[in-house]
Amino acid sequence: MALVTSSSGAGPVVNEVEMNGGADPSATTVRATVVQASTVFYDTPATLDKAERLIEEAAGYGSQLVVFPEAFIGGYPRGSTFGFGISVSIANPKDKGKEAFQRYHAAAIDVPDVYIYSLTEEPAGPEVTRLAAMAAKYKVFLVMGVIEREGYTLYCSVLFFDPLGRYLGKHRKLMPTALERIIWGFGDGSTIPVYDTPLGKIGALICWENKMPLLRTALYGKGIEIYCAPTADSRPVWQASMTHIALEGGCFVLSANQFCRRKDYPPPPEYEFAGFGEEPSANTVVCPGGSVIISPSGEVLAGPNYEGEALITADLDLGEIVRAKFDFDVVGHYARPEVLSLVVNDKPQLPVSFTSAAEKTSAAKSDIIAKSY
Repeated sequence: MALVTSSSGAGPVVNEVEMNGGADPSATTVRATVVQASTVFYDTPATLDKAERLIEEAAGYGSQLVVFPEAFIGGYPRGSTFGFGISVSIANPKDKGKEAFQRYHAAAIDVPDVYIYSLTEEPAGPEVTRLAAMAAKYKVFLVMGVIEREGYTLYCSVLFFDPLGRYLGKHRKLMPTALERIIWGFGDGSTIPVYDTPLGKIGALICWENKMPLLRTALYGKGIEIYCAPTADSRPVWQASMTHIALEGGCFVLSANQFCRRKDYPPPPEYEFAGFGEEPSANTVVCPGGSVIISPSGEVLAGPNYEGEALITADLDLGEIVRAKFDFDVVGHYARPEVLSLVVNDKPQLPVSFTSAAEKTSAAKSDIIAKSY
């Protein structure tokens, strides 16, 4: 695995790992790594094994924060149409497409709905339990892109873990893009977290969500300092978006993408690529990466890398955040709330809600008591 480091060289590394409600005031530098690597498609156990090897390697370089690409666990279905064809017909997809979705569904993982600070207290999927154990073993904050399975619906999500092995919560992609909307459900405002950690305030948006100004503003309003952007977009123009977000938010931006060749996916006819004219050769690069780390001043600290699988690593000088906010604080002194403001609905949007008989009885009793006075 190639290591792509900051040109500024190594600085002091923060060793604090306890969640203490705020960044360590003595901390000046955080070492962060974005992982650029491919899923082992349709093989979640093998992907978890690969993730552990990468986390171990990053931790060996002194990284305290490790960020993985979009859909690393479960896989990004690049090139697949799931039987709908390029035109995305509203007709029933072919049986072969349904079978492809069945395999994709099987590779997804179950994720707890609530924050679980000790995974022994409530049931969690084995994959989440293992990811938590990795974070604890290598003493890193872990940000992992996954395909989440809830019943028969899939979500593109990011999971957060701390160095004590605690699963902190998740972000579900609010707005899937293009054909993604056929295979992934939509997130809501209840999973747009920013976690206050000893390394700084950490949160994430996924791929083209990062182009949604109001959604970015929601993270700025929560004080995000280390902005993670797992993605599947490897176009050069993506770098412009990442630089803009770093400048706009006065935050560090860590964008992780996969580097994939055709051979990283199952061979045809088991898995067929669309959009390439003809079936690409085994060594054809189908996603060249472009993972990058950018400072609040817009300086590229490490990457972008388009050469292969790599660990893109940089030391983040937390003092840069304050310096960047001096002349532009988008939700502070540069805001005009009397003219422009944002309201975020952070309530879970459930398709079915049940009110128990006990709750109805309790409400009725309260109403009777209130009327008696």
